[in-house]
Amino acid sequence: MTASSHWLGVLLAFMLVLFVPSAAFAHASLVKAEPADGAMLAVTPPTVVLRFNEAVAPAVIQLIDAEGKSRPDITVTADDDTIRVGLPATLPHGTQVLSYRIISADGHPVSGAVQFSIGRVSGATSVGAHNGMFADAGASLGWAIWLSRFGVYLGLFAGIGGAFFMAVLASARQPAPAALAALGLGLASAIASLGVQGLDLLGLGFGDLATSAPWRAALATSLGPSLGLGAAAMLAGLAALICRSDRLARVLAVSGLIGVGLSLAATGHAAHAPPQVLTRSAVFLHGIGAAYWAGALLPLALMARRPGPELLAALSRFSRLAVPLVAVLALSGLGLAVIQLDRPAALIDTAYGQVLTAKLVLVALLLALAAFNRFRLTPALPRAPSNTRALIRSIGAEVVLVLAILGLVAGWRFTPPPRVTAAVAAARVPVNLHIHTDKGMVDIVVSPGAVGPNSFDLQFLSADFGLLAPRDVRLTLAQSARGIAPFMRRATRRADGNWELRDMVLPFAGRWQVTVDAYVTDFDLVTLDGELEVKP
Repeated sequence: MTASSHWLGVLLAFMLVLFVPSAAFAHASLVKAEPADGAMLAVTPPTVVLRFNEAVAPAVIQLIDAEGKSRPDITVTADDDTIRVGLPATLPHGTQVLSYRIISADGHPVSGAVQFSIGRVSGATSVGAHNGMFADAGASLGWAIWLSRFGVYLGLFAGIGGAFFMAVLASARQPAPAALAALGLGLASAIASLGVQGLDLLGLGFGDLATSAPWRAALATSLGPSLGLGAAAMLAGLAALICRSDRLARVLAVSGLIGVGLSLAATGHAAHAPPQVLTRSAVFLHGIGAAYWAGALLPLALMARRPGPELLAALSRFSRLAVPLVAVLALSGLGLAVIQLDRPAALIDTAYGQVLTAKLVLVALLLALAAFNRFRLTPALPRAPSNTRALIRSIGAEVVLVLAILGLVAGWRFTPPPRVTAAVAAARVPVNLHIHTDKGMVDIVVSPGAVGPNSFDLQFLSADFGLLAPRDVRLTLAQSARGIAPFMRRATRRADGNWELRDMVLPFAGRWQVTVDAYVTDFDLVTLDGELEVKP
């Protein structure tokens, strides 16, 4: 053997030692996750399955749920190259993060994280994206949501208000078919409203009402307690109408009227506007005033068809309370409108403001009719008790206006107030991040820089502000404060030479560690480390 062939053999043996073991004992890497990383799910899956390219052993497996809580109620099993993580039966809606640290076959620890969302992506919102009344729900589901909400309002205002009128203000117990019908419709609508709200939350179809997912999803929102209080109030009103004891009927009717205010104050944009002590109180009073007024109309019209002393007595009792309650109704509504509108022009150039403007016009007409009844028609009745046709027509017009107002208010479900859209816009100002080292720099624009889906736009420069053109860019994020291990995403080169990454979900606010790896050549890697402050 010649000296040259000897050295060639040594070189080949060295290369085998260098490269073959490295292929056999490379660090483990995640091959597949079920559900897939970034998946959107309707319900909580029973397990998350992580499959690696070699046998692994779990070191630390941590589930951080959509509320940012580390969940101890998971189970972890390992079988060769697969790790199965058993999840709790239900998780809060939003984006969950499963962070893992495993030991690969070569003994080295490997960490990472996968995300999946239940019901919605954390921070995702359709506020400001409404191109029509039902743009976010689909036309058929949107109409179902509106109709069910309208039915609930009929039960709360016409049903409970009618029961209060008959039990407290009417001088004699009489049948109240209109109030009974409104209460029955309201109770059925409350159930329907809960179901269609769940369908909207999870993006499901009507066929999914037969499953538990939409019902559980809706119950987890503020609408669940609100409808529960409303249904309890409607049952109290129903009991007041059929109760034989006048005293108990009055107690039940008053309880139902209070329940109207409590139900409305438990949910909705107005009730959640700061300061909530003030806004919830205003909604509570507004609801009671509306139920008192709207509920009395049909019973009064029916009594006017059979005029007599009972009608005059009921009108007298109703009028004594109506004036102060209408004043409370108007003042509370005005205060809530001022809080919800961020500027006067929003009355015209926003969908919410247009609905509010239409409602104010109808309320003004309703007040004019009420004043005409109070100061013109009611005083004339004692002189001609049987001449009630004008009063019946006027009350009928009031009923039509009330129905139109309730229809408009039900439409507010699809029109977020300017206060909310302005707050969302302010919270979604892009975040700029600059990272600079002696090898290069990157300017990152994160939009919106808040919890939820984000886009990352990256522009690279060399250390002397020249052109830096990487051929591959990888972005790694971690949040050590929550125990979220680093997870990596590859960016895409744009036509202008810059790089971007779309729909990157940042599930939690706070400080995130950011690492950008820019591969300039096979042997030249520029690594840039920084921190990103994510807004709520």
